[in-house]
Amino acid sequence: MRKHPVIFGIFILLILGISFYFFFYKAGLHSGKNKGFSLNDKIGVVPVEGVIADSQAITEQLDEFGKDDSIAAVVLRVDSPGGGVAASQEIYDAVIELKKKKKVVVSMGSVAASGGLLVACAADKIVANPGTITGSISAIMQFANFEELMKKVGLKSSVVKSGQYKDIGSPLRDMTPEEKVIIQDLVDDIFNQFVDVIVKERKLPREKVIQIADGRVFSGRKAKELGLVDYLGDMASAAKLASKLAGKDGKYDLVYPSKKRTSIFDYLLESTASQISNSLKEKMGSINGLSYLYYPVR
Repeated sequence: MRKHPVIFGIFILLILGISFYFFFYKAGLHSGKNKGFSLNDKIGVVPVEGVIADSQAITEQLDEFGKDDSIAAVVLRVDSPGGGVAASQEIYDAVIELKKKKKVVVSMGSVAASGGLLVACAADKIVANPGTITGSISAIMQFANFEELMKKVGLKSSVVKSGQYKDIGSPLRDMTPEEKVIIQDLVDDIFNQFVDVIVKERKLPREKVIQIADGRVFSGRKAKELGLVDYLGDMASAAKLASKLAGKDGKYDLVYPSKKRTSIFDYLLESTASQISNSLKEKMGSINGLSYLYYPVR
């Protein structure tokens, strides 16, 4: 080596590079945020947080972990009051698909109600904290009525429509009795779809589910008594259970979905656009959206 100082220098740099890599990687492992080489098994963690307005990001993360052979099992961390019906159902379907490849355990956070519970029901097992707020098995659709306000400011509206019920739910007038029946039938159908999921996935008698499916919420402890969750515990408990269900030894590293690399400008632009979009979706949803949503938390 001494006769070839260049080769010796490259060798030293290579050793230092490898050492730095493992040092920083190990630090990343302890934060539970990075993926990479490890002797431990890997448990993927997919967060479902806040009002569920869109499913794309979450379903893509679930699909990513499903295709990753290094991921032994997945924990779905649900901390959500629910949200849009279709978005909640799409995440539910994505978890059902993931279960064909990996064991999936739900860890319920502070709130996992309505659509959050629907999503959770797709997992192999559900773990809730004793104080988790869950339940709210229900569907809701709300409409605002600005008719009196418009009269006060002297505004009138004119509507030209091709069908009798085209402007059903218009904020410019009261609904007719016939229209209320139509909307009630719609909400009841969406509600029954929710009940069907609870009955199927939690293996509970339909009569029992109907008795508690009136929009009320429960603590995690009460939900366990009712059969809506399987175990009481925290995120660590859920991860250990996922490892056990996957047939592993319980030694694992938590792995979160990889983040796309973007420039600072792109990040700020995407963040701003996302915030505006989510805000508009939530505001529109509060007016006339059909939702699986635990309303008081908004």
